[in-house]
Amino acid sequence: MIRRIVVTGGAGYIGSHTVQMLRERGYEVTIVDDLSRGHRETVGDTPFHLLRLQETERLTEVLGETRCEAVIHFASFIEVGESMAMPEVYFENNVGGAISLLSAMARAGVKNLVFSSTAAVYGNPHTSPILEDFPYAAVSAYGETKVTVERMLPFFESAHDVKSVTLRYFNACGADPGARIGENHTPESHLMPLVMRAVRTGRPVTLFGNDYPTPDGTCIRDYIHVNDLAQAHILAVERLGAGGPSNRFNVGTGLGNSVLELVEAVEAVVGREVPRLIGPRRPGDPAHLVANSDKLKSTLGWKPRYTDLREIVETAWRYERGRRGAA
Repeated sequence: MIRRIVVTGGAGYIGSHTVQMLRERGYEVTIVDDLSRGHRETVGDTPFHLLRLQETERLTEVLGETRCEAVIHFASFIEVGESMAMPEVYFENNVGGAISLLSAMARAGVKNLVFSSTAAVYGNPHTSPILEDFPYAAVSAYGETKVTVERMLPFFESAHDVKSVTLRYFNACGADPGARIGENHTPESHLMPLVMRAVRTGRPVTLFGNDYPTPDGTCIRDYIHVNDLAQAHILAVERLGAGGPSNRFNVGTGLGNSVLELVEAVEAVVGREVPRLIGPRRPGDPAHLVANSDKLKSTLGWKPRYTDLREIVETAWRYERGRRGAA
């Protein structure tokens, strides 16, 4: 069994929830993060190394010192718009960091990797739900960085016997039910916290497009609770520890909700109207993005705990109230 795990990007949103769940289940966890996007307060008393992934020699030392048996790799930049304005930053960080990490793993003899990928590798598919065998068709620099790393992994397995499980997320949201940690990006670009900010401040949130070919005209997305994502990572580690082969999985509920349905769920939970404006469509936003996660369910035994959007919103609002003192 794998017990000692290094989590890169463990001070970030999904990383911190996964670290919390790993520790609750008795794993020995070490976080590696440069805190450029993560938050030191989420680390708590988990062993922590402040370093950039590109520091290959130091990273190799950390893997050796911790007697690491597997790495869960979250550390990357994730803002689509920013990636289009600064592609050089995204390729240097996301691809360059992954190369350094894989090199360090090869040197330290670490053979197991769980890689945080994204539905952005599919671009704008013409049909939905989306299957893992849909072709790569990224339309953003961010998505292309994830495609590049996915393409690299088989070569590192061939050369260095590093097995990998790739998890392609859909729309992560929600927070720890105990409100200890939650979603906190700077700048914030994710819909649920932006909608909650609008409730708190009274400043309208912009919803991009209400003329899509969907029942209410707004985009449909697959909103998955962050703890369900964390659970998928642990199952992936267990699969690798049991000798399972490299594989790629979608991680989503398979239950699409529209942007307007999310806004209405927030209104129901908070008990106040969300001030909002309707803006034009954003280029590249597909009308319908929903996962088919049957492969993950059948292969790893994963099942989402949170399938009710209002329940997901409740966890996020509980965290938001505690963090901001919202009434």
